[in-house]
Amino acid sequence: MLSSIEILILSAIQGISEFLPISSAAHLVLVAKYYTFNNQNLLIDICLHLGSLIAIIFYFRNDFYNFIKNRNFLIKILIGTLPIVPIGYIIYTTGLINHFRNLEIIGWASLIFGILLYFSDKKKITKKIDNEFSNSSALIVGLFQVLSLIPGVSRAGVTITAGRLIGFNRTDSTKISFFLSIPTLGAASILGVFNIYNEGSAELNFLAITAIIFSSIFSYITITLFFKYVKKFSLNLFVIYRIILSLFILAVVYL
Repeated sequence: MLSSIEILILSAIQGISEFLPISSAAHLVLVAKYYTFNNQNLLIDICLHLGSLIAIIFYFRNDFYNFIKNRNFLIKILIGTLPIVPIGYIIYTTGLINHFRNLEIIGWASLIFGILLYFSDKKKITKKIDNEFSNSSALIVGLFQVLSLIPGVSRAGVTITAGRLIGFNRTDSTKISFFLSIPTLGAASILGVFNIYNEGSAELNFLAITAIIFSSIFSYITITLFFKYVKKFSLNLFVIYRIILSLFILAVVYL
C-alpha cells in the first residue's frame, strides 16, 4: 500500500520532471527500481499525469481560452497530437510499454536524446510561433513526440528538440511543447480515470486524488520556473544532467 510520503515523492518526481527535458517516466521507473513502492504502477503514473494536466491548463488558462477561439492554432495542436494517440494506445493496451521500462533502454535513450537536445539548441532561430507555426511544423513536432513513449526520451525534451531543429527559439519551442502536452496528457488521464472507475477501490481512488493534488502543485511551480529559465539560459544544464544520469545507469547495467 502506498503511503502519503510515497505519493509525495512520486508526485514531486512527476511534477518536476514532466515539463523539464529529463523524462518523468524514466525517473519514476528509476525510483521504483531502487525503492519498493508496493503499488507503483502505470495506473498511479497516469494519475500523476492528470495532476500535470490540471496544472498546465491552469497556467495557460488565458491562452487556452484564446486558442479555443483561434481554430487554426487549435487545429495545429490536434495535428501535432495525432501521431502519438493511436500508437500510445496500442503500446499501453497491449502491455508493450512494460518491455520498455528497463534501465538499459532508459540509459541509452537519456544519453542519445540528451546529446540531440544539445545540438538542436545550437540551431539558428528562423521562425516565430505567432505566424510561422504551420501544419507541417506541428506534424514534425508531433512525430518527434511519439518517441517520448520510450522511457528516458522525455516528451518535453524531444518536442523542444524538434522545435529548435525547425527554427523556433527556446521559449517558442517550450510553448509548443507545453501546448502539445495538453491533449496528450488529457488522453492518458482519460484512460487512467477509466481504469480507476473499473477498479472500484475507494483506497485507490483516495491515493489517486492525493497524487493528482500533489502533482498539480509541483507541476505548476516547475512550469513557472522553467519558462523564466529558458528566456535567459541555454539547455546545457539539462544536457549535462542527462549525460551524467545516463552514464550512471549504463554503468549499473553493464558493470
